[in-house]
Amino acid sequence: MKNKVKPVPDGYSNVTPYLTIRGAAKAIDFYKQAFGAKELFRMPGPDGKIMHAEILIGDSHVMLADESPKGETKSPQTLNGSASGIFLYLEDVDASFKQALKAGAKETQPLQDMFWGDRFGKLTDPFGHRWMLASHIEDVSPAEMEERMAAAVSK
Repeated sequence: MKNKVKPVPDGYSNVTPYLTIRGAAKAIDFYKQAFGAKELFRMPGPDGKIMHAEILIGDSHVMLADESPKGETKSPQTLNGSASGIFLYLEDVDASFKQALKAGAKETQPLQDMFWGDRFGKLTDPFGHRWMLASHIEDVSPAEMEERMAAAVSK
């Protein structure tokens, strides 16, 4: 009798980001420097570009590949923007934010303590992907969060 295969492999979550990048090999190096990513594997295509690769950031898998030469998938650089972002919780967001900037990311929102209970900031990596970095610093009830948001937007 055949063993039953798990529909979600061990170590993976139900939702896994898949990034399309112009220069995926360089991006893997950047993610190692910026976020301490570990490269799990890469699969080069006949042209040497990355058809598929996987990295691990903390306990989360991120899949990525180079843009398709046929134009089926496009990077944020080709699209001149990104319609999505990656939210990354970290143990020490201040140190990680500085590390990402040193590795070549651009700050788009400085770190600050937010009304929802996170220390939070935004940056864009050299490949056009938007990252939101945070450390959870306080548990806030939905009612208190609503009050804080109202106070923040009325300033």
